Amino acid sequence: MKPSNLSVLEKMHKQKISFSGFPTPLQIMPRLSTVLGGPRLFVKRDDMTDLSFGGNKARKLEFLFADAKNKGADVVVSVGAVQSNCVCMVASAARRLGMKPVLVLVGKAPEVYDGNLLLDKILSADIHFIEEYGPHVEDFMNRLADEFRAKGHKPYVIPAGASMSSTVPGYALAMQELVNQFNQIGEKLDYVVCACGTGGTQAGLIFGAKLLDIKTKILSASVFASNADASRTIVQLVNGSAELLDLDLSIVPEEVTVFDDYIKDGYGVLNNEVTGAIKLVAETEGIFLDPVYTGKAMVMLIDLIKRGYFKEDSNVVFFHTGGFPALFLYRNELGKT
Repeated sequence: MKPSNLSVLEKMHKQKISFSGFPTPLQIMPRLSTVLGGPRLFVKRDDMTDLSFGGNKARKLEFLFADAKNKGADVVVSVGAVQSNCVCMVASAARRLGMKPVLVLVGKAPEVYDGNLLLDKILSADIHFIEEYGPHVEDFMNRLADEFRAKGHKPYVIPAGASMSSTVPGYALAMQELVNQFNQIGEKLDYVVCACGTGGTQAGLIFGAKLLDIKTKILSASVFASNADASRTIVQLVNGSAELLDLDLSIVPEEVTVFDDYIKDGYGVLNNEVTGAIKLVAETEGIFLDPVYTGKAMVMLIDLIKRGYFKEDSNVVFFHTGGFPALFLYRNELGKT
């Protein structure tokens, strides 16, 4: 790695606050590896980060809340699906820093508050439901922010998924953390597998691999966007982050590998393959995946192994990005298995 790139990574560390919980554990999955008969499988436990019930968004929020704190914010406005793990972590982080969480949740208000929505209520977040996504959502968030400004507050707005160029360094540092863990055990890091929603996690991992000058391949399973759209978003995030940091670094869509084959019936729709993947990982490793993100990413990993995508001596890391509370929303389907 170039000394200049090391200084960039050191600079990233200084631009964030710490919610603790890092480094997250790296664990080998020997029983799952044996059952699948493929490469050597590891899991990076970002479901064990220290906000709410854990998840990947903590790495991004360390940068956003550092910025919010520096700007004197006392209110944080964010948006996501009704059961968004991200907005729940936003609410948790806001409370930890003495800020008021204001959440715009896309979808109808349910009769029963469960999963992350229950946690949002326990955190006493100010919740607003809006039926569907569109340009009006951003307008609504800005109006809420204006209302708080008129009352003398200093609001800070966080977009869906907290995915923006300024948060990409969160997962660049995660890649550095992962590489250090592999160096400690004397192993090579061949592949990283993750879910892809708003693209920030994969963008950060790619950015980190570029800075570290390593050839690790990063694969993702899209949970709603086509591979073309997801790749375009990831390129924008990586290149935007490089521009913010004044780096001569860029990528093109051909350098991004996203599989959209596993979206199937749509975002958050549980199918037999996802159910089977969740059960298999629980039965072999005692680890819980979620039906929306990590479950679909595991379906992809299993399928790629069956198709002979990896060499048998490859080391493959599955990035567990959290989402545990969503399991309880699928109690009827998962309870039958």
